[in-house]
Amino acid sequence: MQTTGKVYLVGAGPGDPELLTLKAKRLLETAQVIVYDYLAHVNLLNYAKKAEKIYVGKTAGRHTLSQTEINALLVKKAKEGKTVVRLKGGDPFIFGRGGEEAEELAKAGISFEIVPGITSAIAVPAYAGIPLTHRAYASSVAFITGHEDPTKTDSSIHWEHLAKGVDTLVFLMGVGRLPFIVEQLRRYRPTETPVAIIRWGTLPEQQTILGNLDNIIEKAKEAQLKPPAIIVVGEVVQLRKTLNWWETRPLFGRRILITRAQGQASEMLTKLQALGAKGYLFPTIEIIPPKNWEAADKAITNLSAYHWCLFTSVNGVAYFRKRLETLGKDVRALGHLKIGVIGEKTAKALLDWGIKPDVLPKEYRAEALADALLKEEIQGKNILLPRAEVAREVLPEMLRKAGARVDVVPVYRTVLPERKKEEFKEILAEGVDVITFTSSSTVKHLAALVKPDDLSTLLKGVKVACIGPITANTAEELGLKVDIMPTQYTIDALVQAIADYFIQGQTGITGGMS
Repeated sequence: MQTTGKVYLVGAGPGDPELLTLKAKRLLETAQVIVYDYLAHVNLLNYAKKAEKIYVGKTAGRHTLSQTEINALLVKKAKEGKTVVRLKGGDPFIFGRGGEEAEELAKAGISFEIVPGITSAIAVPAYAGIPLTHRAYASSVAFITGHEDPTKTDSSIHWEHLAKGVDTLVFLMGVGRLPFIVEQLRRYRPTETPVAIIRWGTLPEQQTILGNLDNIIEKAKEAQLKPPAIIVVGEVVQLRKTLNWWETRPLFGRRILITRAQGQASEMLTKLQALGAKGYLFPTIEIIPPKNWEAADKAITNLSAYHWCLFTSVNGVAYFRKRLETLGKDVRALGHLKIGVIGEKTAKALLDWGIKPDVLPKEYRAEALADALLKEEIQGKNILLPRAEVAREVLPEMLRKAGARVDVVPVYRTVLPERKKEEFKEILAEGVDVITFTSSSTVKHLAALVKPDDLSTLLKGVKVACIGPITANTAEELGLKVDIMPTQYTIDALVQAIADYFIQGQTGITGGMS
C-alpha cells in the first residue's frame, strides 16, 4: 500500500539566493518533486539532487498553470507518495496564495508544513536603503497587495484609514495599478509625500525610482518600469540618500562572464556578487583524470628516489593526493621530500593535507619557482613534477639546465566541456561587461568552441580580464585586447582589479592586491 507523501510550502526569499533559509536549503536537497514559480531564483534549483522540477510560473497575463491546476498538481504528487517542495517567491503567506494551497492540501488530507521565507516586502526596501520604520519618521507599517482578487467588484482596501493611520505603506505587485494607487493616496496624503519604486529588488539588476505622489507616475513612465516591483510610500524613503548601500557597490549591475571550471567557479562568483556584479558561469574547461596513470603510479611507487616534489596548482595537489591514497599511501610517503609550490591557494591545499611548503616564491609563475629552486642545491637531484597533461615546459627545462633530473607526470588534464556555441552567444546577447580568463586553457578552449567565428569579433565591446601575464599573452595571441590584469596572480587580486577598473574610470590595464 502506497504511503501518502508530504508537501512543504517553502518561501524562496526575495530574489538574492543567499537569503534562502537553512531549512529551505535542506528541503530542496532532499525533495523528490519541486514545484517552483516565476520569482524563485533559478540558482536555488542547484540544491536539488534528483528532484523532478516543475515550473508553474505566473506573470501578468501569462499563466503556465492556473491556481486550481497548481493545487491539483500538489495533491497529485503527494498522493503518489512523493516529498514535494512548493517553492514560492518571498514568503508563502505574504500575498503568495500559500494559504489557498494549504487549504486545498488540508481538504485532501495531505500532510504539509509551512517554511517561512524572507518576504520581499521588507527585504527589497532594505536593499534600496529604506528602513520601513524609524523613530524619527515611522512607527507603523502596512503591507498591501496592489493586485486584488479580480473577481471582486469593489476594493476591500480602506484607503482613508490606511493613508491616514499608517506611516509607511508597502505595495506588492502594484506597478500595473500605479495610477489607481496614487489617485487613492493623493486624496488623503500630501502630494509631496516621498515614493520609491524598486524593481528586481535584492538582485544586481535592482532599479530604484524616487519621486513623490505628485510625479511618481510620470517618472515610472519615463523609466518604462515593468513588474516585478515594490512601491514604498512614506517619509522613510528620504533615508535612501544616506543609506543606499546595495546600489553603490563598485560592481553593481556589471555583468561578468566566468570561464573557469565549474567546480572552481563558485568562489569567484561569490566574490564578484559581493561587489554587486551579476555573474554568468560558462566554463570552458573541465578538469578530469589523465588518459592513464602509468607515469604517476610509477613515480608514486618510487617516491623514495626523489628529493623534491613541485606543485604548480591546486588541481595538481588534489589529483596527486587522491592517486596516492588510491595506491594505499598517505602523507607520510612525502615525509622525506622538500616541497616547492606556485601560489597561495596551492600552498593552502598542501597545508590542509598537513604539508608546509619549503619554497613559495612571491611571484606566482613557473619562472619564479625555477629561480627560487636554482638557489637551492638541485644539481643531481631528482625532482617530481605532478601537473596537467599539457602545460608550459619552462619550469622543467630551467631545472634540467641546472643539472636536476625532472620527471613530469600528468595527474589531470583539461578538456572542453560539452558546451554549445549558441549558449555563449545567448549570454553575450544579454549584455556582458567583462569576461574573465584564469588560465591559458580557458582562452584556447573558448576560441576552439566558437570556430569558425572570430573570438575577438564576438567579444567586441567586452572588457577582457586575465589572471596573469601567461594567460594575457595567450589572449593577445588570439587577437584579444587585455584590459584588466592584477599585479598578483590570484582570484582575489583579479576580482579586486576588475573593481578597481570601474572605480578608476576605465583608464587602461589595472592591477589589484599589489
